[in-house]
This record gives sequence, C-alpha cells and structure tokens, in this order.
Amino acid sequence: MNVEEIIKTKKKMPLPSRTLIHLMLVNNKIVERITWALKPFGVSLQQFNVLRILRGQGDQPANLSTLNERMVSKMSNTTRLVDKLLSKGLVDRSICEANRRKVEITITGEGLAVLEEMDAVMQRTEAELVADLSEEELKELNTLLNKF
Repeated sequence: MNVEEIIKTKKKMPLPSRTLIHLMLVNNKIVERITWALKPFGVSLQQFNVLRILRGQGDQPANLSTLNERMVSKMSNTTRLVDKLLSKGLVDRSICEANRRKVEITITGEGLAVLEEMDAVMQRTEAELVADLSEEELKELNTLLNKF
C-alpha cells in the first residue's frame, strides 16, 4: 500500500505523518472488509463484538458497563447496540433480581448459533487480510503495535 499514491500527493511526507496515515488507511481497509463479511448476517462490527463478549461471559450475564469496558470500539452506544440485537432475537435483557437498577444481558441460543456461523466467515476474512504476512512478521507487527 503506497500512502502517497492513495492520498494522491507528490509531496514528501514526514515519517510520523506518513506512518499514522498508513495506519489509518490499513484500519479502514480492515473495517471495510470485516463489515462486508458480516453484512449477510445483518450485524455490524460493533454488534458482532457485543455478541462475542456475551459468549465469553459463559453462563454469567453482562451489564452495559461490562460491555462498554470490553468493547474494541469505545465510541459505540452500547444501549442502542443491545436494543438492535434484542430485536433480532440474538440477546436477552432482564432486570437483576438482586439489584433492580441493574440490567443483565445474555446471548440467546440463536445468537450463539449465528455467532458460530460468523466465526467461520471471520476466520477466513482474517486469514485473507494477513495472508501476505508470515507468522514471524505478524509477531513483529504486534510487538511494534504494542508500543502505541
């Protein structure tokens, strides 16, 4: 991916600027590809993230605060995401009996089944996105990204 070609500039860019723009372009490519992969399921990337978090909870329900803390994208409106998943029958929401102010959210059986289908699609998509990188390069990239 040649940054200068993509943003159509002939001007030499300072390395920090070029690097950050490059990261943003790569992020956009990844998000677009994952969004396209999830489209047949009628689920957004953020909704997919919520479903994965809920599955990871096992038998324990999550509340909105837990979901918000664990979301990859912190800019999401978690209540709206849960409402959309609820309308699709992929999650359940109930009032906690011990603390009536607390809302508990769990993934439904249908949600688990759909998520399993999405997992297969996502594994292929992830493999395609990193196909040009060796395992060693992926490890090195992760080490570098950890410095951010």
